[in-house]
Amino acid sequence: MRVVSVNTSERKGTRKTAREEVVLKENWGVEGDSHADGSHRQLSLLAVEDIDYMRGLGAIVKPGDFAENITTEGVELSAYPIGTRFRIGTDIELVLTQIGKECHYGCDIRQQVGTCIMPKKGVFCRILKGGVVRPGDSFEVLEAPAGE
Repeated sequence: MRVVSVNTSERKGTRKTAREEVVLKENWGVEGDSHADGSHRQLSLLAVEDIDYMRGLGAIVKPGDFAENITTEGVELSAYPIGTRFRIGTDIELVLTQIGKECHYGCDIRQQVGTCIMPKKGVFCRILKGGVVRPGDSFEVLEAPAGE
């Protein structure tokens, strides 16, 4: 499991642009990203496998186009329960706070192919321990909540 892409945008409601690295700020969000506000949705993640699924439906999309900050590979993010903890690299720690989000009105991707994956596949995390993230960094599941 690894990080494929790291992405930011200057304005809400726009696709994100791939970066060489991003800085995750503890209990805040991604430095320089329009969505950084300290809410429970500090960081958005989506699996590249879900982007590939949309490509298979005819969408012309790439990492960042679903407004995710981090694109992962090898982990089905939405399969884990709220409260699951993740690690990026050796130091960064996240906790899953939300699964899915409503597409905004007029979503280009939904108009292209008739569906969008964000309502069920995109996830949001709170940043427990921040740091620098780059494509190629390891991504691992630390633990799911007890009883799950």
